[in-house]
Formats: sequence, C-alpha cells, structure tokens
Amino acid sequence: MSVYVDYASTTPFDKEIMEKVMAGADVFGNPSSIHRIGKDAKAKLQDHRTRIAESINAKPKEIIITSGATEANNLAIKGTAGRHEKPHMITTDIEHASVRTTYQNLSEQYDVTFLKASEDGLIDVEDLKDSLQSNTVLVSIMLVNNETGSIQPVYEIAKVLKDHQALFHIDAVQAFGHMEVDVEALRADMLTLSGHKIYGPKGIGMLYLREGTKLSAQITGGSHELSRRAGTENTMWVEALALAMEKADSDRARRSLKEMQLKERFLNELTAKEIPFEVNGDVNRQASHIVNLHFPWSEAEFLLTALDMTGIYVSAGSACNAGTVQPSHVIQAMYDDEERALKSIRFSFSHLMEEEDVLEIVSQLKAIYERLYGN
Repeated sequence: MSVYVDYASTTPFDKEIMEKVMAGADVFGNPSSIHRIGKDAKAKLQDHRTRIAESINAKPKEIIITSGATEANNLAIKGTAGRHEKPHMITTDIEHASVRTTYQNLSEQYDVTFLKASEDGLIDVEDLKDSLQSNTVLVSIMLVNNETGSIQPVYEIAKVLKDHQALFHIDAVQAFGHMEVDVEALRADMLTLSGHKIYGPKGIGMLYLREGTKLSAQITGGSHELSRRAGTENTMWVEALALAMEKADSDRARRSLKEMQLKERFLNELTAKEIPFEVNGDVNRQASHIVNLHFPWSEAEFLLTALDMTGIYVSAGSACNAGTVQPSHVIQAMYDDEERALKSIRFSFSHLMEEEDVLEIVSQLKAIYERLYGN
C-alpha cells in the first residue's frame, strides 16, 4: 500500500478539470490577434479571468496571470521595489523561498526588515508596528505557512497598515481551498495563488493587484495583462486555474473538515502507539491540511528514506528546498534549534485520503521506531 501525504508540495491534476480543458482545445487562437479565432480566444480568456476574480472577490482587471506563484511573488516584490529610490520593506524569516530569497537578494541594495516568528509559528503584530518607517513601501506576509500550516494574523496586520502608505502583499498559496480568501476582507493590495496546489496544472498562477496600485513589469515585450506581464496567455491553463479555484472554493467546507479529521486521527494514533513526537507550532492556530512534527528519535533524512521504501511519500519541508540536507529555515527560525529542524517532517493531507491511509502511515512509523529502539 502506498500513501502520498505531501499535498502541500503539489496536488494531482483533477481529471474532471483536465477533461473539460481538453474539450476546449479547439479554441487555440492568440488572444492578442484581431481576427475571429483570436477574438474567440480573447473572449474565453476574459471569461476565465472573471471567474478567477469572483473566487477571491476581486475585479477581472485586477487579475494578472503568471506562470505560477513564484513568478507572482517576484512580480509583487520586485515590481514594487523598483518604483522607489530608497524603499524600506518588511517580511518575515519564515516565508516561502520565492519571497524570502527574493528579499534576501534585494537586501543588498534596499533596506529590508525580517520579522521573527515565535515558537507558535506566528509573528508579533507589535513587532510589525515597531518596524514601520516613513519610507516603508511594502509588507509581504504569507497567510498560511507552507511548512507548519501556521495562520498569520493577517487581519490584524491589515488594520495596522490601513493608515500607512505601505502596500500589503499576501502569499495565499497554502490558504486557498482550505479557508476563505477574500481580498476585500483581507484588505490585500496584492495576493498570490498557484494552480498546482489546488488540483490544477503546474505552470499557472496569478497575482491579484488592487485597482490603482502601481507595479513595474518584470517581463517585458508585449502589452499582455494590461502591460503588467508580457507573454501570450495560455488560455487552456487559465481555464484550468479558473475551474480549480471554483471547485476548491465551493467544496472548501467539506474538504477542510475531511483534512482536519484526518490530521486529528493521525496525531491521536501517534499518541496511542506511543511514538515520541512534538508538533511544531501551535496546532490550534494552523490550517486544516498541514502539520509539522519533530521526531526527536530520528533524523528526518533517514526517516524520509525509510518511509519512502515502505511507500509513504512525505517531505521534510518545502519542495523548493527539499532534496538537500539543509535544515528547514522555518523550524530553525521558530526554535533557533538546528537539530530540531533536522528532525522535523511535514505531513500535508487531502480530502482524497482516507482513514486507512493515516493508519498505514502510523503503522510504518511505529515499525521504524521499533526497529531502532525495540518494543
């Protein structure tokens, strides 16, 4: 029996969505062409864009189609920084690599503040208040952490920024489909999403850009996306993103409940089987589908390999950093403990899983533990 429990890394392309998208493959025109075939493609593209916008309570013209959330985050950050001579920007030390590394690179020429996260996985809003300056132009904070599932206090942050010039950029990749993502309620100026995290295809994402917000294009060479991102749009993948967002949003309550039930059963079974573990962060302030566990009795690299050999597929953290022996920067930042980071594993669940999958994971973990330490 094999069990995939790495859904925060990527999700399978929904077959129903795939079939619908392929059925429309005959609408192949370039949306920028002025002939009928091009106009048909443009009309389809606009329809897809409208549906994407409706899923997050935005306007169609506020949606910028990108190749994924990594590009979208880069566009939000670099596109804002490049419009100012001496900007100050704020982020956290537990962001996804597409945000964290981008800011690390920009810190060589701009002033960047990295807010610290506590052991519960959350930042202190007071620290944000104290870090704001007169030249602060951008604050980038993820809604749900991709490694721990911790839900940041974004609504409180939005209140702090309400009377400040700084734009609020939210990475909502791990939030959409698991909790409500409403750009108006969040008071977001920019927000990013990824298709392959919500059972859509890889290679498609979006950046929400609030109407009136200025942004410098990072990919030039055409007037696509209202001159904010050049490149002929992939109408089929945009449709797939729209369908995936609609399905994830409409089925959110059922999916998140199933994920939470699976996660709770997992933790209860680990406890019942007397397998030593600790939850990284505050489990009561985390998204339904992610839990990150510290196993003090084993290096994560060994445990991942042992589980893989039994057909259990899981990660130590972000897939953007996986495959290396480097400890999770998120866990290390939270606990200032490299050893803990090297002995932590992320489990991310899906509504597609069943209780038998959870029991199999625990069974294999128990077997590994007993091989190492006896009965």
